[in-house]
Amino acid sequence: MSGSFRQPPGRGSCTVQYRHHTQTQIHPRHQLLSRAEFIIFKPSRHSFPAKMAPSAKTASTKHKFTIDYSRPAADGVFDGADFEKFLHDRIKVENKAGQLGDNVKITRDASNKITVTTNIPFSKRYLKYLTKKFLKKNTLRDWIRVVASSKDVYQLRFYNIARDGDDEDEE
Repeated sequence: MSGSFRQPPGRGSCTVQYRHHTQTQIHPRHQLLSRAEFIIFKPSRHSFPAKMAPSAKTASTKHKFTIDYSRPAADGVFDGADFEKFLHDRIKVENKAGQLGDNVKITRDASNKITVTTNIPFSKRYLKYLTKKFLKKNTLRDWIRVVASSKDVYQLRFYNIARDGDDEDEE
């Protein structure tokens, strides 16, 4: 058996639907909640304020992120053209990879830097994720790390491996 209860409009109006137990002798003050097996609160049309008029669109946000790969490129380990192509193929815009359109632009400088300029909300962390994925794909992840050098810049650096002569076997 199911029923419904509607509170008066002045008291946080909502609709409560419930299904009765087969219990008897319930205190009248707790009658609704103790008898209810399922309670579903549905907001009534008077609970929320009226919809606001749509505001004018704000100016498009422009983000500019830079990935500096000069240190690995100087050693000849890192290829910037492959990395640029990887980013172009893997960056997703509106859940579609490779279709950047006018929203995202990727440029490679002569100074071993890749600049990603976007007109849509874009995460710097997403670029770090893709960079690490590229390093793993090219088996460079064990030697190169991605470090944020400033607010909008990532640098690719080699791990600092400082070994003393004590670790080697002396004969």
